[in-house]
Amino acid sequence: MIGVVVPAHNEEALLDACLESLQSAARHPAVIEEGVRIVVVLDACTDGSHAVARQRGVTTLDVDFTNVGMSRHVGAQWLIERGARWLAFTDADTIVQPDWLAQQLDSRADAVCGGIRLEGWDQLPRELRRRFVAYRRALPDGRHIHGANLGVAAGAYQAVGGFAPLATQEDVHLVAALQRHGYTIDWRETLKVLTSTRQDARAPGGLGERLRALQL
Repeated sequence: MIGVVVPAHNEEALLDACLESLQSAARHPAVIEEGVRIVVVLDACTDGSHAVARQRGVTTLDVDFTNVGMSRHVGAQWLIERGARWLAFTDADTIVQPDWLAQQLDSRADAVCGGIRLEGWDQLPRELRRRFVAYRRALPDGRHIHGANLGVAAGAYQAVGGFAPLATQEDVHLVAALQRHGYTIDWRETLKVLTSTRQDARAPGGLGERLRALQL
């Protein structure tokens, strides 16, 4: 079984589109026979996120962490306990491609790090786009890690202890742990997801906060 984890904190406006795209990816011929289980981890939600997830017929877990690392880990552990061999992670404000899961499973690596596209890129201020591109290019090795586009073999995930209980950079810490333990990473930048450009960030140090800082 393939497991998908979506942490959500007050995401009723964007969650349905995310889940629609995930259910489409779950119907891909390369994965449909094995089966895909989607889990939305509702973290301290006070809006209609629960109703949106229920309407889509996906599994929901209710927690009260306000911590994305802990939310991802709870979802991952729940899926592993039910037999998931591969874990895929995205965010509630993100839309995946129909072959998102198929491409991850096509890799021979222990983990897959994909890229992102920003929703409404052409409508963003030109200076913000320039600064964002410069920021991305300035990273030392050009290898980007996004919790919104990440997959990992369940065995490797367990071996390194999974996501740390961090409110930010939990994805970076997980990949670093995998590398330290000798697991292989497929840096598949061409495998992109579409993520929102909202700046009322849910996670400190996340993309929304980065975009806001680049406008200053």
